[in-house]
Amino acid sequence: MTGIQHTTISGRQRSSQTYILATAFLALFAIVGFALYGPPFFYDFMTKEFGWSRSVVTSGNALGKLLVAPLFGFLAGWMIDSYGPRKLMLTGALFAGVALIGLSLSNSLGFFYLFYIFNALGYVFGGPLPCQVLISRWFDKNRGKAMGIAYLGIGTGGALVPLISAGLEKNLGWHTALASLGVLVILIAFPMAWFIKDKAQETGEKTKATAIVPIQTILRNPNFYLLAFGSMCSIGAVGSIVQHLKLYLRDLDYSQTNAAQVASFLMFSSLAGRVLMGFLADLINRKYVMILIYLIVACTIPLLLVPDFPGRIYLFAVIFGIGLGGDYMIIPLMAADLFGLKALGRTMGIILVADGIAESLFPMLVGHLYNTATKSYATGFIFLIGLALMGAVIVAFLPRTKRGDGKRDLETMGLGD
Repeated sequence: MTGIQHTTISGRQRSSQTYILATAFLALFAIVGFALYGPPFFYDFMTKEFGWSRSVVTSGNALGKLLVAPLFGFLAGWMIDSYGPRKLMLTGALFAGVALIGLSLSNSLGFFYLFYIFNALGYVFGGPLPCQVLISRWFDKNRGKAMGIAYLGIGTGGALVPLISAGLEKNLGWHTALASLGVLVILIAFPMAWFIKDKAQETGEKTKATAIVPIQTILRNPNFYLLAFGSMCSIGAVGSIVQHLKLYLRDLDYSQTNAAQVASFLMFSSLAGRVLMGFLADLINRKYVMILIYLIVACTIPLLLVPDFPGRIYLFAVIFGIGLGGDYMIIPLMAADLFGLKALGRTMGIILVADGIAESLFPMLVGHLYNTATKSYATGFIFLIGLALMGAVIVAFLPRTKRGDGKRDLETMGLGD
């Protein structure tokens, strides 16, 4: 290959990497930032209008994840490994948008649960899983930074959605506001994903015949279970706080606008967390970055239990947001190190099932532990502190890895290129 050809392909690859980053950013912005973090803003309207309890309004997310993740999580991972992420991302964008539109029209628990199933399908097909594989395939040297930049989409979308929702609700009512978010999800996530191309096709690289890593190889590795259970603990703690934050703030007599501002502030802080943890993940061993994130989550929740002081909630939002920003992002980086890129789709597909179960059940459990008489989350939040600490302990048993170790391990099994 001549120098001119090499320069042309390198320039084309850099341009394609920029497009891939933008696509993943917008997909996570809409399908996670809007479709996942948007509905909890409307929970208090649902409890007031329909008379549903806190455990009921958080059970929609739980039911959707519990039904969809075990049935479709591994299937989605297998399809991504076999056919690429494009078609799943397009399907996920449609599911997520329709879910919010449907939730805005739901006036019975049956329809409420149905459209939360659509929401979960959108998350599985179009959210973190395909974006993680997409980024990992296109980036090697700076994968942590690239993942951090892409995951800024979650923080940006999550930060904007309370403010957008509050403005829309004030002018249009909560039903129309929620439906409008659904339309925005489709308009934001669908067009960019339509033009995704395979890396080999885009850069002119020759496609290598690669062996499919048997799922038994992954399931026989004890590190898989450490990663899965460790991530379940922290994701369960983080998801519970996010699901209940506005309800907690309303108990403190925060107005709709002020509650939206706190939620938005937390998500803006998560932007710094994603960049910081992505940067650290390229500098030091990712195992220690993962433990640091889990400890941040565990050590911040007590701020919600101590007596009030000026700036308490905003101090919590800043520190917890940093942990939240790194939590979801670090898992695929560790999985790629431990198991290699060829198995990343299926590995994360299974872990997505585990994390989805945790993200579903624990918020509902916290809702059950909520003391209605005293309006107290004390028991539930103490439980979440212990849960996050348990995640840090489990992750401590993972081996220290260098980037690419998982790939080399699989190659020694005769499953490499």
